[in-house]
Amino acid sequence: MSRPSSLQASAIVRRAKRLWRQYGIFWLGAIAVGLIAVLYARLIDWGYAEFRTLQQRYVWAPLLVTPAVAALAVWLTRTFFRGAEGSGIPQVIATLHSKPGAYGARLLSLRILFGKIAVSFLAILGGFTIGREGPTVQVGAALMFNLRRLYPRSNAQIERQLVLAGAAAGLSAAFNTPLAGIVFAIEELTRSFEARASGVLITAIIIAGVVALGLNGNYTYFGTIQIGVHFPDLLALAVLLTAVVTGIAGGVFGWLLLNTARWIPAPLRQLHGERPVVFAALCGFTIAVVGVISGGTTFGSGYAEARGLLDGHEQLSVFYPFLKMIAMIGSYLPGIPGGIFAPSLSIGAGFGNLLHMVFDSMQLPMLIALAMVGYLAAVTQSPITSFVIVMEMIDGHALVISLMATALIASRVSRLLAPPLYESLAQRYMAPLPQPAPAPVPEMPEVLEVVPEAEASEPAAQHVDGEPSAEDGAENGKAPRQ
Repeated sequence: MSRPSSLQASAIVRRAKRLWRQYGIFWLGAIAVGLIAVLYARLIDWGYAEFRTLQQRYVWAPLLVTPAVAALAVWLTRTFFRGAEGSGIPQVIATLHSKPGAYGARLLSLRILFGKIAVSFLAILGGFTIGREGPTVQVGAALMFNLRRLYPRSNAQIERQLVLAGAAAGLSAAFNTPLAGIVFAIEELTRSFEARASGVLITAIIIAGVVALGLNGNYTYFGTIQIGVHFPDLLALAVLLTAVVTGIAGGVFGWLLLNTARWIPAPLRQLHGERPVVFAALCGFTIAVVGVISGGTTFGSGYAEARGLLDGHEQLSVFYPFLKMIAMIGSYLPGIPGGIFAPSLSIGAGFGNLLHMVFDSMQLPMLIALAMVGYLAAVTQSPITSFVIVMEMIDGHALVISLMATALIASRVSRLLAPPLYESLAQRYMAPLPQPAPAPVPEMPEVLEVVPEAEASEPAAQHVDGEPSAEDGAENGKAPRQ
């Protein structure tokens, strides 16, 4: 009687362990990603509020604060947090498309997770034009990747699924857009969808979104726009023109980031290579000057400006999207951790405000929504993710077809000017990793064996013509910085 009972109990334990490894670890990670995403968002919002208070009290303060913060942020990133620079999405793509274990240990470590949050918070304290959504993707991927230690026998497939689920859950929690998180994982991160990973992935995204909703309440990122029942007659023309304008603007932005050697003067490129901290301070000063000229509207992610335009409470200059682009490029060039999702949406809103001068009979929120999705699709060249994100952020289901058409056209126009931004930046992290140095060969005492002179010269020749030394391998295998 006791033997069957013990066998049944053992079977239950084994099944529980299997379910824990199959689902429990992912659920635990998704809860943690949701919590960190919310806390990170509140930290960034508080930091930017502090900067705005200082900037409104002392208009010229950014001319000193922003360059100093830029220098400190770059020094910290290059000294302690290599791999945390930029938005973080290219690092996730590089890990997924390479060896997850080796590349994840370098780009998704707990040290990188801490550095991403800390240095981006420092950057927003300086008024940099960065967003928190891209960093949340890397933070979520890093958090889930490090849960691989809970598996008794982790492998590349488990590590890849953890990274993918963490990244998608991070985007879902950051924007409160669970559907966009799923589409983002399919379209941008993997370009495919494994059937056996789909259920776990979707569950993780939903759990992270539920945690975010529980802490923040049920909300839409940019509120709800009111669209009338009857669409304007010029809607088709507006979609086409908005897509072309934002597609060109987004393509130019991508080209500028990917071809810095073609437009940055040689002295500045040399300064960037030899004295990156000084170069960062110069970029910070440029951002501060642009911010002072714009009346402070180009500082930060641009969420408040885009939300104000949609609500009708904000009046921005027609030069706002161009000034915001300059500030965004200046924030990205030094290699400071920070995303481009929210600034891109803000720039798109600025172009929608500009196009309202042409289509003054149309509702301004409609044009802004079209321009936001167009510019985001042009920058990321992920049209489906872009229109799903914007649709969920503004509760704009009535504009689904228009948003989809704008995203597709803008993405195609942008492709004529530059390749996909995230994939191109990810290639810089996919360089071969440094190979371990060969084990040293113990020296044999001369008294034990006498080696003829002809044979003794062969190892030296083999050393010259063989594999590079450990130092050469480390130098050649280092992934270029973003």
